Amino acid sequence: MEETSAPVAMEETTAPPMSKKEKAKLEKLAKKNMLKQMASTQLNADEEGDALAGNYGDVAMESLQSKEKSGRVWTQVGDLGQDHAQQTVLVRGRVHTVRGKGSLGFLVVREAGHTVQCVVQVKDNVVSKGMIKYVTKLNKESIVDVEGLVVVPPKPVEGTSQPVELHVTKVFCVSTAAVQLPINLEDCARSEVDFQKGEEEGKKFVRVGQDTRLNNRVIDLRTPANQAIFRIQCQVSALFRQALLDEDFVELHTPKLIAGASEGGSSVFKLEYKGQPACLAQSPQLHKQMAICADFGRVFEIGPVFRAEDSFTHRHLCEFTGLDFEMEIKEHYFEVLDVLEKVFLTIFDGLNEKCAKQLKAINEQYPFEPLQYLRPTLRLTFAEGVAILKEAGHEVDPMADFNTETEKTLGKLVKEKYKTDFYILHRYPAAIRPFYTMPCWDDKRYSNSFDVFIRGEEIISGAQRVHDPELLTKRATECGIDVKTLSTYIDSFRYGAPPHGGAGVGLERVVMLFCALNNIRKTSLFPRDPQRLAP
Repeated sequence: MEETSAPVAMEETTAPPMSKKEKAKLEKLAKKNMLKQMASTQLNADEEGDALAGNYGDVAMESLQSKEKSGRVWTQVGDLGQDHAQQTVLVRGRVHTVRGKGSLGFLVVREAGHTVQCVVQVKDNVVSKGMIKYVTKLNKESIVDVEGLVVVPPKPVEGTSQPVELHVTKVFCVSTAAVQLPINLEDCARSEVDFQKGEEEGKKFVRVGQDTRLNNRVIDLRTPANQAIFRIQCQVSALFRQALLDEDFVELHTPKLIAGASEGGSSVFKLEYKGQPACLAQSPQLHKQMAICADFGRVFEIGPVFRAEDSFTHRHLCEFTGLDFEMEIKEHYFEVLDVLEKVFLTIFDGLNEKCAKQLKAINEQYPFEPLQYLRPTLRLTFAEGVAILKEAGHEVDPMADFNTETEKTLGKLVKEKYKTDFYILHRYPAAIRPFYTMPCWDDKRYSNSFDVFIRGEEIISGAQRVHDPELLTKRATECGIDVKTLSTYIDSFRYGAPPHGGAGVGLERVVMLFCALNNIRKTSLFPRDPQRLAP
C-alpha cells in the first residue's frame, strides 16, 4: 500500500530518556510499595484471631505455581446479569475502585473493560470487620478473586457496566499492584465531554498525553475503549479471513526477509543477512504474485509490513499489519474490485452486528458517527474525483497524487453528494503507482489501479499487475530499482503467468477510520513510528 501523503504535525511522539527526577520518583514509589506490603503483612498478622480470616487474604505464591486444579469455575464479569440472580459466583478481575467505612465496604471489580460492584457487609459466620479492613486497603489494579451472591439491586448501580452486584462472601488478592501507578486509569478513560463538563463545574481533570500513554501502554490498554478497539481489530481480521475463504482464497505466509525492495523507493529497512544485503519486506507483493504464478489462483495474507518512512503523521507507522490478497483475473481488474467490495461490506456489516458493546465503549470516550456505506459501493475514476474537486473550486494537478488534505476534501464532497463514507477511486495516473502496475489499454498515462477510502482517508491500494517479464523489467528500471535483486520475481513470469491483480489493506487504518479515531497509534497495540521502538 503506497503512501505519498504530506507529513502533518503530530502531538507527543518522542519517548524521552528518564531524567534524574523521574528516577528519584520511581525509587520513591518503590519504597512506598514496600511499606504498603509490610503494612498488609502486619494487617494479616493482626487479624489472625479472626475466626473468618480464612475467607480473605493474599493468595500464597505456591498456590499460584500450578500446584493443583481445584475444579472451581470462574464467571466472566461481562457475563454477569439478572439471569445469575441468587446464584453464588466466582469472578477474577482488577480492583477498579474501593471504599468503605465501619461495617460496610464497596469494591468495584473490572475485567476486560466490564465492571461490577461488590458489596462487603459484616455478617455473622460470613464477613468480619477484618475482611472490611482488608478490602479497603487493596491497591487499585490489584488482581482479586471474589466469591459472592448475585443480587439485583432495586435501582441500577451507577458507574458500572453490569446491572447486578455481588454480595461478597470471600475475597483473595492474587497479585498486588503498586501503591502509586505512573498513570491513573480513570484519567486515561475520560472523554472530551468529561473534560468540558469538568470545566463547567470547576473541576480540574488530568489530561494524559499520547506519549505518556504509550510509555505506559500496558496500563493504558486497560481502559474500556482500548479493550474494545482491539477486540474490534480482532473481528476485522477474522471477518477478512472468512470472507476470502468463502471466495475460495488460500491463506499463505510470505517471507519478511527479502533481497530487494518490494515497493521501491528509499523507505526500506536494510540489514545484513548472513553476509548478504537484505531488507524487511515493504509488503508481500512480490511473493503473493509469485504464488499466483504457482497456480494457487487466489491467495491472501495477514502479516506485518515494514516501511522506513519518516512520516510524522496521524496515519503512518513504520510497522503495521497488512491484509493482502491477490487473484487471477479473466478479463478486467474490476473482478478484483468486486471481491474487495464484497469483503468490506461483510466486514462493516459484521462489526455492526457483532460488536455493538465494543462500539458503544469506544463511542463513550471517543464519540463518532456510524460509518455510512452504499450497496453497491460507489466507484469513481481518478479523473472524476479531480472534476468534483475542481467543481467545488479546488485547484488540483490532474496527473499528480492527492495529498492528505485533498483526500479529506474529496471525502467530504463525496459524502455530501453521494451520502457515503466508503468509496473506490480508480484509473490513477501511471506515474504515481508502483512499477508492477498495469497501464491502461486506451491511455498509457493512466493505470488499472485503485485506492479505497473511508471518511476521506485511504485504506487500500491495489491494481492489476504487470505479468509480462519484459515490461516488468522496463518499469522496474525506470523506477530506479536494481532488477538483479528481483531476478527470481521477474523470472517467475517467464514460465507462464496469468493476468492477475490484488490489493493491500492497512488493518490499523481500517479500525481507526471505521471508529473515526484521530490517530493510528490508538489502533496499534505497541506502535512503531520513526521515534518509537519501545515498549
